[in-house]
Amino acid sequence: MHGEREEEGRLIVGRDYSPPGGQPSRCEDEGIEKGTRAQSYCASACATLRPSVANFEKAPAEVQEILSKPIQQLGLKLEGSPLERFVHQLYKELDAKGLKRFRPKCYLTDEWGCPNMEPVIGIPFYLADPKLQRLESEMNDIEDARQIMMYMRHEAGHAFNYAYVLFKTEEWRKLFGPFRRPYRDSYKPVPFSRQFVRHMEGWYAQKHPDEDFAETFAVWMTPRSNWRKRYKGWGAMKKLVYMDRIGRKFGDVDPPVAHGDTDITVDEMDVTVGEFYQRALDEQLNPGELPLDADLLDIFNVSKHRRKGVRPAVDLLRENRKVLVDKVNYWTGVQRPLVKRLVESIEAKVSDLGLRADMKCEREHLTELTVYATALAMNYITRGKFISP
Repeated sequence: MHGEREEEGRLIVGRDYSPPGGQPSRCEDEGIEKGTRAQSYCASACATLRPSVANFEKAPAEVQEILSKPIQQLGLKLEGSPLERFVHQLYKELDAKGLKRFRPKCYLTDEWGCPNMEPVIGIPFYLADPKLQRLESEMNDIEDARQIMMYMRHEAGHAFNYAYVLFKTEEWRKLFGPFRRPYRDSYKPVPFSRQFVRHMEGWYAQKHPDEDFAETFAVWMTPRSNWRKRYKGWGAMKKLVYMDRIGRKFGDVDPPVAHGDTDITVDEMDVTVGEFYQRALDEQLNPGELPLDADLLDIFNVSKHRRKGVRPAVDLLRENRKVLVDKVNYWTGVQRPLVKRLVESIEAKVSDLGLRADMKCEREHLTELTVYATALAMNYITRGKFISP
């Protein structure tokens, strides 16, 4: 489900958008309350795959009822669903940027993405139904409204590129690079490079020229992004200025490619909901067994004999899990599902060791733990493993 791959001539885009990695830039979206093409960074060097259905059992009974139903029989429609307002918001933002003739078609499919060179936007089916949203939230971190809009803007960038066939022009190639450059699961970005904008988590614009343009478009399009000030002095500014000029040029021009073909639609998905999520679990990377004991004992160095002013360290971690995953994912670019599994492995080990946190030092505990998790993630990027033997 979550991943980027080229399959039968189409580009499939997953929710992880992980440069070598869900967090979108805090500075580029103030309009709506938090993705775009994912990758399996150094998958062969990572740990094992481990299917699990444990999270299925955590879902409420009414949610579990739909696990055996084929997705195509759920009657899911974009119209009238919770997603419809986001499509309207996208069109409203396009209009506000002066793009009067560009309205990419949106449809429900298995994951976020644009079929290769088709000016249409695929949106995950689970966002169209409250029960499916609850199930997704049990399996992963469900996208919130802000993140959905960031996906929408990024995918609109791809669709705009394809609709106006910009990638075939010499100016586009000089700014962004050759469109036909192969997509690579494993690529090494230059962190904090000012030659690229930052919209999604990590350094996703560096993955491919097409992604560079989509990220540039999204930054340019985001309400109140203040891109002229934020990117002043950056090499990426010339790309934003290009986008601003192209937006004005084609604002009232019908796109040469006004319609596109979809890939698989929700009405063609004959697998059951349970099968869909089991496949996703089977494909997820697992950090494996990590020798964390000594490090965690050092971080939570609280005497077991102490009774006052302490509490289980695992409670502190669980309360802060999402923000920890968000920040490590955003600043390192390691794909979100893998970061989440890493943090969950740390939680499990802290629980097994019975470690406790000093309640007066919780900020220090969290700071050290965040730095520790970030160091592990950066080790994964450079070496393909969280901890080398």
